[in-house]
Amino acid sequence: MSEVGAVVFDTDGVLLATAVRHAAAWKTAFDGCLAQWRPPPTGQPPPPFDVVREYRDIVDGRSRLDGVRAFLASRHIELPAGTAQDPPGCSTVHAVAARKEQVFSETLRTHGVDVFDDVRPTLALLRETGVRCAAVSASRHARTLLESTGLSAFLDDVVDGRDAAALALPGKPDPALFLEAAARLGTAPARAAVVEDALVGVEAGHRGRFQLIVGLDRDDDPRMHEALLAHGAHLVLPSLTRLPTALEEGGP
Repeated sequence: MSEVGAVVFDTDGVLLATAVRHAAAWKTAFDGCLAQWRPPPTGQPPPPFDVVREYRDIVDGRSRLDGVRAFLASRHIELPAGTAQDPPGCSTVHAVAARKEQVFSETLRTHGVDVFDDVRPTLALLRETGVRCAAVSASRHARTLLESTGLSAFLDDVVDGRDAAALALPGKPDPALFLEAAARLGTAPARAAVVEDALVGVEAGHRGRFQLIVGLDRDDDPRMHEALLAHGAHLVLPSLTRLPTALEEGGP
């Protein structure tokens, strides 16, 4: 029997079907600025943002500011940092982050958010068996969305972007968010599992020395499967259905 007594879940793409909306918001924010970003020596606009590959490889799991920085670095673009008071725009890192936030917030108001079908049954089963659960997200929306969908009833705690800002916690791939969640659950990482769909999140779990790191590949993409393993996942699942069994076994 495994000694895993707690699970820390990523939120977007694991519990909530918000990843596609985050990706679309990033694309709108980035692509709308491309004409203004003409890096030397070509003078041509950078290529547009890829909502599949680049979302997963560059921005997924990161805070908004870190996501902007990562994208700009991938295009060899330099922008001033700006300040948190910058309005949505293209001229500073903070402005681009605010632009993404504006688009994403409008999408939530228009379309709401869905929960994956396997989430409630899995969380309910884990609660029945005494496994404590927390959710983690770099997004400042996570706690509100988890409450609005009723998932908070299955969770013992949530650490989101607002907590990260208040506690000055660095973003993934630093394990600080996961370690904070484990501490709130009253368990050491060596007795807890992390469930993540983002490469930087899996890496964060690995750096935090969690006993079991589960990569979630809902698209069942062989390339992503291998990438999750390469970044530190102990096993990769296509859904949460097999998670309780994996926890009992302590591995694949």
